[in-house]
Amino acid sequence: MTSETPKYTAYPIEAGRFGLDGGAMFGVVPRPLWSRKSTPDDAGRIPLSTRCLLLEGEGRLILIDVGIGDKFDEKHRGIYAMEDGPGLVGGLRALGFEPGDVTDVVLTHLHFDHCGGATTWRDGASHVVFDRAVHHVQKAHWDWANKSNPREKASFLSENLDPLAAEGQLSLVDGLQEILPGISVEPVSGHTEAQQIVHIDGMGDGRTVYVADLIPTSAHLAPVWGMSYDLQPLLTIEEKTDFLRRAVEGDWRLFFEHDPFVESGRVVMEKGRPRLEDQVAA
Repeated sequence: MTSETPKYTAYPIEAGRFGLDGGAMFGVVPRPLWSRKSTPDDAGRIPLSTRCLLLEGEGRLILIDVGIGDKFDEKHRGIYAMEDGPGLVGGLRALGFEPGDVTDVVLTHLHFDHCGGATTWRDGASHVVFDRAVHHVQKAHWDWANKSNPREKASFLSENLDPLAAEGQLSLVDGLQEILPGISVEPVSGHTEAQQIVHIDGMGDGRTVYVADLIPTSAHLAPVWGMSYDLQPLLTIEEKTDFLRRAVEGDWRLFFEHDPFVESGRVVMEKGRPRLEDQVAA
């Protein structure tokens, strides 16, 4: 870590809401339990956010994750109950920024709901949106995504990955390290191989951790409340248990990417169970 704590101004940006099957989102947790946390629609889908985090400081403009983007056709927009809205670029412009101002894009992983907004259709092909930015991805995850597998084939899309390789100024990260002043990434592999969660020092509220799909919503705090999408659910439990211990000890703030109701909060242990306090509503 750097000797002096950097200073960042943070802007949460809602890149667009969508829906996924509630049973898939909560795995082995029975519907009568998870439906108390999130009410499904008639198709069984629960509402989810794609909440990105923009950091301004240290001469940089840094985006953490970029949402689904605008490349899906109407059929897939319907399947995923995608809502119309300004999207990530609209959110940037509302803050007075343009895509060309972004210096760095930190992608937690390459599933379409986390990296799709890094590219857009132009002249019949997919191109990088943030064409002046370095895109930071774990090397082990990049290799994993590009060889794909039957389980994740529908999540790793060539129109999202290929332009990053061709024109995305890729920075492939090797494990746990500081990639920018005050910003470190930590690989976790329960959800997918070498997803990286992002530790941020310098937001003025102690350490904030962008927890991505390690803890997709505040309803997933309990280690056994995991997703059916996780490739290694037992590993997710181990990783989450270890992370929560450190989060409590360090008084870290957790920033939730997919929670439509809660933006962030701090974890405390109560009778051996994690509970969120000091919440910031979405």
